[in-house]
Amino acid sequence: MTSRLLKTLTAAAGLALATATIGGLAHQPQARAQGTPGLMEFRWDNTRDYRKLYYFITDTSRLKRSEYYLILKPKDRKTAILKLSVTIPKSFDVEIKPNQVKLCKMSEGGMLSRTRCLEDIPSTIEIAADGSAIEIFPNTPVPDKGTIGVYINLFNPFNIGMYQFNALAQAPGDVPMAGYLGSWVIQIDPTSN
Repeated sequence: MTSRLLKTLTAAAGLALATATIGGLAHQPQARAQGTPGLMEFRWDNTRDYRKLYYFITDTSRLKRSEYYLILKPKDRKTAILKLSVTIPKSFDVEIKPNQVKLCKMSEGGMLSRTRCLEDIPSTIEIAADGSAIEIFPNTPVPDKGTIGVYINLFNPFNIGMYQFNALAQAPGDVPMAGYLGSWVIQIDPTSN
């Protein structure tokens, strides 16, 4: 065999292998992102008054049933909580009912465990008439020890995008004023095939 013919055959075999590999990759199932916040978050107007809070949702696709775990770690709050308010953006077009929401002691998930409610915290749940806030009144003030969270079971909104939920808490005391704890920035993705 001449060296020119050998080079041509080698090049053709390499091209066939590359085409088969690329073609095979196109049909591989794609990995789906999990409903957790990313490691890096970009904000246009990043101020020192914004605090990022951890959350987990079971499905980020629009119109899919999902469980939201909006988590407050001990480092996120400095005092006990007498009342917790979660503000919801108007563009989050989902009807939330009080029986879909609960306050609970949380187990924060990771690589080896799942995020879940460990124990319900007895509370009265109220939803604003316009759907712009969830008001949670625990029967007794929630101490600043341990991880707690707001659990919501709902269908994701139709519109994809990012939604900022804010946490405001009122501490026991003489001044009935709610303070900002932080925000959960939740992303809803298009439905995948």
